[in-house]
Formats: sequence, C-alpha cells, structure tokens
Amino acid sequence: MLLEARRASRNERALRARGGVEPENDVYPVMRVAYPVAFAAMLTEGLARGGAAQGLLEAGVVTFAAAKALKWWAIRSLGPSWTFRVIAVPGSPLVVTGPYRVLRHPNYVAVMGELVGVALMAGAEVAGPVATAVFGALVLKRIAVEEQTLGLTARRPPAASKRRGATTRDGKTVGYNTNGDAGSGSTSA
Repeated sequence: MLLEARRASRNERALRARGGVEPENDVYPVMRVAYPVAFAAMLTEGLARGGAAQGLLEAGVVTFAAAKALKWWAIRSLGPSWTFRVIAVPGSPLVVTGPYRVLRHPNYVAVMGELVGVALMAGAEVAGPVATAVFGALVLKRIAVEEQTLGLTARRPPAASKRRGATTRDGKTVGYNTNGDAGSGSTSA
C-alpha cells in the first residue's frame, strides 16, 4: 500500500502540472479513511475469533493475490495517469489497453477483491461483509464521479468506439478509465 501511495502522489503532481482537473464531488476523502478502517475491522474480528478455517484462509490468499495482480495490471496500464484521486487531463485519451480491454473498472474490481480476500483470510464473518458492502457503495459513487469527469474531459480513441460500454446512458463518451478506473484520469483506493 505504501508503494501505491508513493506512485499515486507522484502521478497526482504530474497530472496537475499538465492541467489535470479534480471533481469537487469525489468521495475520496471518505474512501481514504474507510479503506484502512475496513481492513482493521476485519483483522480485529479475525483475531478475536481466532482466525479463519484453513479452507477460508487459502481461498482468501488466492483471492487477495488475484486482486493484487489485477490491480497492478491496471496500474501499469494506466501508467502516469493512475492515482488514488480522480484527476483527468482535458483531451487525454482514454486507456483501452490491458485489463481495460475487457473490464470497464478493473482497479475497482481489484479493490473489492482485496477486501473479500482479507475478509476470508481473517475469518471476518461480520466485519467482512459489512466493510465490503459499505466500501462497495463508496466505489459505486466513485465510479459515477469518475465517469462524469472523464466524459467531460477525455478524448476517446477511435478503436474504443465499438467497444461495449463506451458511452453512458445519456450518450456521454466515457471510455475505460485511468484514474484508477475509467480510462483517462486517475484513481484507486
């Protein structure tokens, strides 16, 4: 997580220097607190319960490792556009390579996978589902903010025009993400 934070901070500065814009209605300030609290709650419950059964522990390790692999694939695909925040440089193309070829928001899928993986590893029967549901609601709000921002600022590559999900219901072009997840801007938790 520290490596991700350093990369995000460096990329945020670079995006802002290139004229990047950040929406005012982002839920990042809440996510910034909720993300580590979710893990702390799950680990605390796991310790109090004496840990997970072997099968759940193994499933959690596999889920967490797969989520991290997907997350780093998304981060590498977004390159200098990836940050924890939604920051979009007007006119930048949407990213449609790597996992963005098949998933609209792979970074957020990965973040949810991290939460599920830790819940399983910890044996957090209560905190796991609650934390995942609460953070999932924040992710849904975040996706809406991100897509709106990218729809207003991003340039969609011609190859993406035929990709499923390249436009919103109201006809705005959004693409596949950068912010951490829509094609051209920034983010992750």
